[in-house]
Amino acid sequence: MASPSTSQSSSSPRPAGDPAATGNDVIKTLTGVQILATGSFAPAEIVSNEDLAELGYDAEWIVQRSGIKARRRAASHEATSDIAAEAASNCLQAAGVAASEVDLILLATITPDQPTPSTACHVQRILGCQAPALDIGAACAGFMYAMVTGMQFIRTGTYRKVLVVAAELMSRTVDPSDKKTFPLFGDGAGAVLLGPGSDEQGLLAFTLGADGSKADLLQIMAGGTRQPVTREVLDNNANFLHMDGRAVFKWAVRHLRDSVTKVLDFAGLSADDLQMALFHQANIRIIDAAADNLGIDRDRVAVNLDRYGNTSAASIPLVLDEVNREGRINPGDLVLMSGFGAGLAWGSAIIRW
Repeated sequence: MASPSTSQSSSSPRPAGDPAATGNDVIKTLTGVQILATGSFAPAEIVSNEDLAELGYDAEWIVQRSGIKARRRAASHEATSDIAAEAASNCLQAAGVAASEVDLILLATITPDQPTPSTACHVQRILGCQAPALDIGAACAGFMYAMVTGMQFIRTGTYRKVLVVAAELMSRTVDPSDKKTFPLFGDGAGAVLLGPGSDEQGLLAFTLGADGSKADLLQIMAGGTRQPVTREVLDNNANFLHMDGRAVFKWAVRHLRDSVTKVLDFAGLSADDLQMALFHQANIRIIDAAADNLGIDRDRVAVNLDRYGNTSAASIPLVLDEVNREGRINPGDLVLMSGFGAGLAWGSAIIRW
């Protein structure tokens, strides 16, 4: 296996004045890295739509509007670090790598065990390794942000084994009385182990972006320094996730199409060149619209939201591990990944496996 150079990731050859070289539309290349192994974990309890129907929810509406039929829910004694560590352990086992060999832990989550210390530090403790560890909070785009961050540490030669984990207990963030939002989310975790790769491996094109002007479309208003938790906050359910579903849906469909088109164009590829497409598992209608708009064969679009619901940052590595273990990804394959959500934030990339 060839070792990457320690230079910075190559940048876009486009002129500085080109719109694709400024702001949120920066497209970059980051090769010489690879995903060595994947892993995932989901809590044992399955909550079906029929279970929710007994509580007054419309089971058929949930399927029609989202494609979700069931979701996982963590037990009361389980915290985000617990399921994150399980996914990480499964990943390391698949790689045949001991925890002591991990150089860095990056954990994408918006449902930390506690404000401080970081949940990544708890995962480090559970795994029994000595690696530096930190959390990355970019909601449903969190895994994309964490993966790109980890790959840069590999590319520069700073570290040789970076463990990227995404874990969420979204069931703890949603209001049971919110009939339109509560059924959409579930709990789960996924992980990848990154390492040096050949010059042909890694991200052929990627973009990360954010638009904080639309932050109010998807947010938990209370629990931070702007609005600490008080009795009034609890009475008003301001500590739960609030979402403008219609606005977020329209934004996601448009932005998913645009960001993926840009990375495909930058890499000189078409949708037909892709062997697998992994979109954030938020809503089957968003995924179907993306496949149609981009011309991606549905057989190449991985979907598991029907069984897990929206697991925020964990959704991409969760479905990635599933298709990887099924043997649907092979060396040299081109895999598209795209995450999008609160922030509003997004990340899209094409990786050569």
